[in-house]
Amino acid sequence: AILEGEEEIVLTERQSLTMWLNGLPLHLRPRSFFQTNSHVAARLYASARDWVEEIGPEGMWDLFCGVGGFALHCAPHVRGTVTGIEVSQEAIESARQSAAELGLANILFRALDASDFALGQSEVPELVLVNPPRRGIGADLCAFLDASPARWLLYSSCNPASLAQDLARLPSFEPVRARLFDIFPHTAHSEVLVLLRRKG
Repeated sequence: AILEGEEEIVLTERQSLTMWLNGLPLHLRPRSFFQTNSHVAARLYASARDWVEEIGPEGMWDLFCGVGGFALHCAPHVRGTVTGIEVSQEAIESARQSAAELGLANILFRALDASDFALGQSEVPELVLVNPPRRGIGADLCAFLDASPARWLLYSSCNPASLAQDLARLPSFEPVRARLFDIFPHTAHSEVLVLLRRKG
């Protein structure tokens, strides 16, 4: 959630709030997005980490990476470079701070539009993780990923309708594992993590 109002009253000199999830520091700045249920978010990140560890990919993109939760959890299990892309400069500054504190040398965070970044690349890593807003990743990015050499997609979604629409646009991939996270108890909202593998 992002909390913003017409007037912001600063009550501290600190520039960020540190949240510890699974032993990793994630730094939240005033306008950064973060999951409101940190207990379930920790399980979401841990599941992604475990699935990536099983694959051991050569490289990874984390698109719509926010403050870097997925990338920071997965980086130790990626043999090559992890690239995190997020449009919010504040979130990227937080992600870079966490990576530096953890001594993770194989992560690169950039403040760019995730779709524009991907569509402009000629090389795509073995694994691409996406954690888009409710609208999903859309037709253009789906078509790009479907035609790319990526072997694995890891899709974290907060909207089952856009997730289903995007999965239908990825005919070259098949779901091999999925997990539902009740991140908003007593509501109709949840988070779903789906691992997809290229067919054949």
